[in-house]
Amino acid sequence: MSKKGKQEFTFKKYAWQQFKSNKRALWSMYLLAFIIFIAIFSPFLANKQPLYAEYGGKTFYPAFQTLFNDSYSDSISNPETGAKEELIFNLIDWRRLHLQSVIWPLIPYSAEQFDKYNTDFVGPNDEQKYRSHNGMKDSPWILRHHLGTDGLGRDIASGLIHGAKISLSVGILSVGIAALLGIFLGALAGFYGDSKFKVTRLRKYLIFLGVFLGFFYGFFIRSTSIGEAFSEGVFSGLLSVFLGALIMFVLIFCFSKIGGMIKLTGFFGKEIPLKIDSYVSRSIEVLNSLPTLLLIITVAAIMEERSLMMLMLIIGLTSWTGIARFTRAEFLKLRELEFVQAARVLGFSDSRIIFKHALPNGLAPVFVSIAFGVASAVLAESSLSFLGIGVPEDIVTWGSLLSLGKEEFDAWWLVIYPGLAIFITITVCNLIGDGLRDALDPKHKK
Repeated sequence: MSKKGKQEFTFKKYAWQQFKSNKRALWSMYLLAFIIFIAIFSPFLANKQPLYAEYGGKTFYPAFQTLFNDSYSDSISNPETGAKEELIFNLIDWRRLHLQSVIWPLIPYSAEQFDKYNTDFVGPNDEQKYRSHNGMKDSPWILRHHLGTDGLGRDIASGLIHGAKISLSVGILSVGIAALLGIFLGALAGFYGDSKFKVTRLRKYLIFLGVFLGFFYGFFIRSTSIGEAFSEGVFSGLLSVFLGALIMFVLIFCFSKIGGMIKLTGFFGKEIPLKIDSYVSRSIEVLNSLPTLLLIITVAAIMEERSLMMLMLIIGLTSWTGIARFTRAEFLKLRELEFVQAARVLGFSDSRIIFKHALPNGLAPVFVSIAFGVASAVLAESSLSFLGIGVPEDIVTWGSLLSLGKEEFDAWWLVIYPGLAIFITITVCNLIGDGLRDALDPKHKK
């Protein structure tokens, strides 16, 4: 190896080489990338509207034209009668039109579409019918329900494809919320501990008063308005929650500044440590002492309105403890290293030392926890949807498909295919987590 090549060798390259040597983790990463590809392009892989169609002397791209406009329409001359007619793309059954040319998606059905000619749990190998412009016919290969239907005629293959988008969205975004909260609290707990952040007694008591008043005025007093905001829509509810958090932060900040400006002597003026580590650690212990899934089920069940965003918030706000513990442990080690001590000697602020110097060097174990967290979040979402208290009923998920198997025990495809999708996704995330753990730990050098 040349001198330049040796100089360019970094821990990132070393970790990637270690990860690639783990074939199970590497192939799991490729498989997860494939599942993500399916989730991103689900509107074009499973859609009741064609990708391309020629009808009445015009060329259409229905799946693309209705991507951002469900009510998209166009007027044409009927090729059989010559009469003018209005085509509302999202309402028309394209299978009943006499199309001169057509290119269907891989699965020519939407997840929420009811096929009234193939209801009552039609199996993958059962006889399937469709109505064309010439009447009822046997479904050709492209128009078959290859993984069967449920009791309402909804295509299972389309549900699996669109369910991948829901499951991965819940997994990734909820773990993102947990990661932000866990990294922030874990970093503060590990960096300051119980003795390194000192304030006067007056300032400490005022900070606690700010926390109490902030929660009281930000959330308790506004609980009714927050509930009404969520009834108007998810965005309005989140905006109301954000406003409550902002009120709480402003009150804490103001009371802290007031306590810092007031100079007293004696009992209230004596500096004492603010035991951040103890507060965070006790919060982690309290949450870990409760069954996480039972806690999520309880919170989800009492919500008046079920929504995808609320499900992400519930899972994220109850899943941050593991990430916080890893971050805290890393900061307990990093705060004693030379580069952190040098930054303190140079007069850098604590916030700069934490987020610019220490945090980038302490995220390696967090990535492992995030990989396992995505698997746990997917499993939690599937469990809630299976119990009927997860996402709204009109959204198809892997858990809701699996729940349909309770209605008809002979419909084995309602259990096998969604269960296999959940199993593969969770296994893939866990194998990636194992690979990251081995690659980021120098003791596992191969």
